[in-house]
Amino acid sequence: MNEKFNLKNKTALITGAAGLLGEEHALALLSSNCNLILTDIQFRKLKELKKFLLSQYSDSNIRIFELDVTSKSSILRLHEQLQQLGININILINNAALNPKVEKNHGNKSFTRFESFDLEDWNLELAVGLTGAFLCSQVFGSDMAKKRKGGCILNIASDLSVIAPDQRIYMKDKIEPENQAVKPVTYSVIKTGLVGLTKYLATYWIGSNIRCNSLSPGGIYTSQPDDFVIKLSNLIPLGRMAKKDEYRAAIQFLCSDASSYMNGHNLVIDGGRSIW
Repeated sequence: MNEKFNLKNKTALITGAAGLLGEEHALALLSSNCNLILTDIQFRKLKELKKFLLSQYSDSNIRIFELDVTSKSSILRLHEQLQQLGININILINNAALNPKVEKNHGNKSFTRFESFDLEDWNLELAVGLTGAFLCSQVFGSDMAKKRKGGCILNIASDLSVIAPDQRIYMKDKIEPENQAVKPVTYSVIKTGLVGLTKYLATYWIGSNIRCNSLSPGGIYTSQPDDFVIKLSNLIPLGRMAKKDEYRAAIQFLCSDASSYMNGHNLVIDGGRSIW
C-alpha cells in the first residue's frame, strides 16, 4: 500500500453507517487500516454490520454507537463517551441521509411532487441530511481544530448537487402529468447545501490543518426496475450506473494524506452524467 493512503492509528466516525454507502465507506477505510466508529439510529443494523465487517477484517478496531444526528444532545453524548474512552476522531464522514422512494404514492397521487410536498417531510429530511452534517461538524470538527492535530471532514453529496434531477426518468405510462412521481425537492436542496457547507468549513478553521471536501456519487445500481436503469444509463456517457464498490478508492483518497492538498473540493464521480 502507498503510505499516503495508510490510515493506521487514525479513527474515522461515519454517520448513517448502517446504510448502503455507509457499509462501503467502512470497507474502504478498513482496507486502509483505519479504526472505525460506526453510528446510526438503527442500532440493530449496526450490530449486523459490525459482524459482517469483522468477518472481512478480523483484526480491525470497530466500535458502534446509536446516534441521532438531528439531536445535538445525542451528538454531545457520543463525543463525551469517546473522550472517556480516550478516542479522538481524525476523520468525520457525514453520510447520514433519508432517501425517500420516488414512488411515495397514495392511490394515483404522488407526494413527492413539489406542489404537494409535505412540510413535515421537508423538515425531517433536511434535519437528517443537512442539519445533521452541520451539528456533527460543529462538535467533532471543532474538537479537531481545538486539538490542532489536523483532521478531515468528508460530506457525502450527490451528482444532484451540481445538476437538476431529470424527472423524465421517473415517469410512468398511463399516469397524468400532475400525478407523476418525481425526485423530491429535498434531495437537491440537501445535497447542494452540503457542498456549500463543505466550502464554508474548508476555510473556517484556518491554521488548524482541517480539510473539508465532498464526494458526489452518481446513481448506484441496486436492482432498480429495468426501465429506470435504461433511462438513467442513457443519460450517462459510460452507459451504466455505478457499482456500489466503485467509490471505495475515492473514500480512501479523500480521507488520507493522498489528498493532503485538496480542500473545499466537490469530487463528482458520476460516469460523466453532469458534463453531458
